[in-house]
Amino acid sequence: MDPDALAARVGESMFAADQASREFMQMELVSCGPGRAVMRMAVREAMLNGHRICHGGLIFTLADSTFAFACNSHNKVAVAAGCSIEFLKPGQLGDVLTCEGIEQALQGRHGIYDMKVINQRGEVIAMFRGKSAQIQGTVIPETP
Repeated sequence: MDPDALAARVGESMFAADQASREFMQMELVSCGPGRAVMRMAVREAMLNGHRICHGGLIFTLADSTFAFACNSHNKVAVAAGCSIEFLKPGQLGDVLTCEGIEQALQGRHGIYDMKVINQRGEVIAMFRGKSAQIQGTVIPETP
């Protein structure tokens, strides 16, 4: 199977099983390709913190979920080994946040991925960097 088709199937399979992203957070998986993913989430009333802006932990969750799809896109089970986030602008009620994740390096079992979260105006809300570690297994069964 070609890498694009494989990544798309991995993304579909993971998203179907990801109740936190799909149901609780109401995220949308826009695309999943080799070493990359795009997810989207609307900021709802229940997501606002005491300052009436989107809770940073929920922006982090959008970035972390996108990271998971990007680093598993090669059909090798990968988990987070570490990450960091920089918040640059608040998310507001009604904003539609889009996160694009891109693989920067994949060496052996370890990868580095950068996520950029933007709002519907193209303003950068946050930048997230994640380090992945591949463990045993595949996301979907390998076919000959």
